[in-house]
Amino acid sequence: MKLTTNIQKTIIKSAVLHNGQIRKESDVPFIIHPYSVAVILSDYTDDEDTIIAGLLHDVLEDVPNYYEADMKRDFGEKITEIVKGVSEVKDPNNNLNEKETWLYRKNKYVDRLKEDSKESLMVSAADKIHNLNSMMDAYEKRGEKSFENFNSSIKDRLWYHGEVLNVLKERLDNKIVIELEDRYKEAEKFFKTA
Repeated sequence: MKLTTNIQKTIIKSAVLHNGQIRKESDVPFIIHPYSVAVILSDYTDDEDTIIAGLLHDVLEDVPNYYEADMKRDFGEKITEIVKGVSEVKDPNNNLNEKETWLYRKNKYVDRLKEDSKESLMVSAADKIHNLNSMMDAYEKRGEKSFENFNSSIKDRLWYHGEVLNVLKERLDNKIVIELEDRYKEAEKFFKTA
């Protein structure tokens, strides 16, 4: 990945927006996740907008008081659309997402992937690769305690990652899908024996 002015700007902005947030399964700063997603993406694309969207992919979902209009102002329409494709976007006028169940939200995400852009699919693949790696790493270090902050079981989370993988195998012609499938199979095997 080439460190362009736009990528540097995004690294700074994502660090500021995610400041103080911690990953659910561990005690590491949250920002490690979007940075890792961007690095994974850079192995499979040199598209600057896709890499920037990878750095921002959880902002609309996880950063309070930062909305779609803010992202459009700061990063433009195209990057915002890529991020929206992989977000459970909060509505500043409505808190319905907080009431929806985990399963409903994840099914909604998978359904949206069936229509999303190639760039959103790339970000989704990199996100799921890192999430699977993090799940296995956290479980090795902390066992069942690593999942105390989640609203779903390991079985449910694997199901969800498998559904995402199925859509990406149908819709995305990029070697990142092979890496995701390898990680998914590794996680299935890992959690069967864990």
